[in-house]
Amino acid sequence: MNSELLTKLKTLPNNPGVYFHKDKFGQIIYIGKAAILKNRVKQYFQKKSDIDLKTKALVVEIADTDWVETDSEIDALFLEAEMVKRYMPKYNILLRDDKSSIFIRIDMKSEWPFVSFTRNPIDDGAEYFGPYFNGFAVKKALRYLRQIFPYYTKNPRSDLGSKKADLDVHLGLSPADITSNEYKINLRKLISYIKGDKKLIIKDLESEMKSAAKKQDFETATIIRNKLNNLRELKRRIMFGDKEFLDISKDLALKELVDLLKLNKIPVRIEGYDISHLSGTNVVASMVVFTNGVSDRAQYRKFKIRVDKNDDFYNMNEVITRRMSDKNLKSWGVPDLVLIDGGKGQLSAALKARDLMSQTDIPFIGLAKRDEQIIIYDSGKFDEINLSKNTHIIKLLQRIRDESHRFAVSYHMILRRNKFIDK
Repeated sequence: MNSELLTKLKTLPNNPGVYFHKDKFGQIIYIGKAAILKNRVKQYFQKKSDIDLKTKALVVEIADTDWVETDSEIDALFLEAEMVKRYMPKYNILLRDDKSSIFIRIDMKSEWPFVSFTRNPIDDGAEYFGPYFNGFAVKKALRYLRQIFPYYTKNPRSDLGSKKADLDVHLGLSPADITSNEYKINLRKLISYIKGDKKLIIKDLESEMKSAAKKQDFETATIIRNKLNNLRELKRRIMFGDKEFLDISKDLALKELVDLLKLNKIPVRIEGYDISHLSGTNVVASMVVFTNGVSDRAQYRKFKIRVDKNDDFYNMNEVITRRMSDKNLKSWGVPDLVLIDGGKGQLSAALKARDLMSQTDIPFIGLAKRDEQIIIYDSGKFDEINLSKNTHIIKLLQRIRDESHRFAVSYHMILRRNKFIDK
């Protein structure tokens, strides 16, 4: 590694993005994406005996590296594909298996276009986006984007009368009461996002929201506002992660939690709890478990609240009461730390249940959504701890909180779907 590159690598950011490895002639020879640019790019220059010959050949040729930061991993995922298609770097072809690549297919010439995936694009007049070399990540990204820009996954005419189609409309995943032209306008926004034009989309949506508000069409303005909020929320979604960075980060977070919360030991088992329901119906709760800072799905548990109530304090109290029973503590184990998704109200309800079950030695904290404040209860009062969102602790707690939310919502959706199908 030359001295100029060594100096340059010291400026790598802790943000997602796309990196460009270049040879001594300035030619781009490899393009990759990263959840954490600093960590991923530096990996290429660390001595490793287990890398294959093709990767070793790439590293030998790297004389310079550039990068582009993105707002989220989703943006990095789509930008990488666009850049690979534009520059066709030789090592992207050598190092990647075409059998694992996937394309997004959308036929905008159809009256009712739908979004699908294929490994074999053909000349059929449809638009193909890709290739993407992480099929799981791109499908996950499209699931999130479908909540913002609803679309069909098959021709709606072939799906008429289908309970699955009706459910997708009910959940806001497929459009309802919309003309073909209106649907295509929405779908073009999705395509623009895939192509990397997010700033233009946000600008257009903000303009539409202001226009609707000016006309006092507050329902439309609210729908658009929610789309904007969901677009910003994509920053927190993990598409492909950065395993090495997460390993380092979670270890530091666990150690720092001991000092911050004055714990007696490193919290090996952290449990996260969340409630999910729709206006007090099909109320469920989730319990997710992170062992040594890593998701431990075999230990997850879900709860159906016995009496449906639109009262999250009541619901949280019930689930913690059930969790802290002698039977469940014996069979599931005792948590070293419990994280409640919510602020003082939810944490207070959980603490009352914990104390009633005589488990006061188990530390409980909350994570308030609004400012990501850590809420603790100490010496008879609630305290708020404000840490930077870039700290290892906050990142770990966010992962636990987001996973508890995902697990609760998925269970709630299953119950709603079953109830909907049974009607």
